[in-house]
Amino acid sequence: LCVFLPSPAVTSPCKILKCNSEFWAATSGSHHLGAEEAPEFCTALRAYAHCTRRTARTCRGDLAYHSAVHGIDDLMVQHNCSKDGPTSQPRLRTLPPGDSQERSDSPEICHYEKSFHKHSATPNYTHCGLFGDPHLRTFTDTFQTCKVQGAWPLIDNNYLNVQVTNTPVLPGSSATATSKLTIIFKSFQECVDQKVYQAEMDELPAAFADGSKNGGDKHGANSLKITEKVSGQHIEIQAKYIGTTIVVRQVGRYLTFAVRMPEEVVNAVEDRDSQGLYLCLRGCPLNQQIDFQTIRSAQATEGRARRKGPSLPAPPEAFTYETATAKCREKLPVEDLYFQSCVFDLLTTGDVNFMLAAYYAFEDVKMLHSNKDKLHLYERTRELAPGNMAPTGTHPTLWVALLCLSWLCLL
Repeated sequence: LCVFLPSPAVTSPCKILKCNSEFWAATSGSHHLGAEEAPEFCTALRAYAHCTRRTARTCRGDLAYHSAVHGIDDLMVQHNCSKDGPTSQPRLRTLPPGDSQERSDSPEICHYEKSFHKHSATPNYTHCGLFGDPHLRTFTDTFQTCKVQGAWPLIDNNYLNVQVTNTPVLPGSSATATSKLTIIFKSFQECVDQKVYQAEMDELPAAFADGSKNGGDKHGANSLKITEKVSGQHIEIQAKYIGTTIVVRQVGRYLTFAVRMPEEVVNAVEDRDSQGLYLCLRGCPLNQQIDFQTIRSAQATEGRARRKGPSLPAPPEAFTYETATAKCREKLPVEDLYFQSCVFDLLTTGDVNFMLAAYYAFEDVKMLHSNKDKLHLYERTRELAPGNMAPTGTHPTLWVALLCLSWLCLL
């Protein structure tokens, strides 16, 4: 447990996302400027550097912060900017339509379907999603409700890393939700430079940590691109070079994550032994899973949500089982696991935004899942991944006892 369980997350006062957003707003999203605009760009860049210096102490271990600092140094050199000078932030002229970093002649290697599957069948796409308190749908359509407080790897393969941080919804409560998300796209051939995307509560940027919206200066840079769908609420990242689409939303105070990824990319891992905590592939560790259906039955009987254990503080708005069911049915008419997750979250948190999180999670499944017959899931699956299998030769009775012990840990 000491080796595999991360320590609880500590809320960081690092404000690097605010610095990134201010710089992006000041520069209108383009670094390809004429000579007459260079002074204004340098002014915005100095303001960006000044902002990062102000938050340096609180951002020491933050990947996005270090990426921004290196990016600023590079841009200073590229545009011959002096580190001394004015730091006000005039908004630069927006480039006319068509005058962008879009390149129609990107290398074929930067388009997954064209390069990897030129002479074979269309790749098989898989889906993973994380939402609510938190509920996980893995690449194998396993559905779990987990505790996973603190920082956990959601995806970890040869092309990208995704890490989520889950924090308690209420003081003293075992209910957690995703408060921070970090995505690292690794440098790939002539397509993209390494890019870091980071979002947290009340900060959903429409740009990478260095202020850019695509894969950098390489010839196929536009095969990685961020699009803002709803300001501060919904962004989409297209990584065409690995055939991947990522959707990140802020619903209420917390984040949801959904991805569509080819199986070939999902399984592209050099060291398969390191996949034990890759949640989207292997699911949550057994001792982190919660059987919310059992709890839901108790809630239906008692008419009130309380997880077993020490007495928890009352949620801000108390739902009964009947009112929670009625509320969830407004957005989720099919009583599948998304509906049941909605009911569970309303009872445990009292926050109606968790209903919207379940609703949008299912909307993302409809958009991203390649098999439309598997959109709805009805039976919660508690599969034991290879890393969680019973030891060879263990007596069945002993194994049952071990399972019971693990449940006692949860209770």
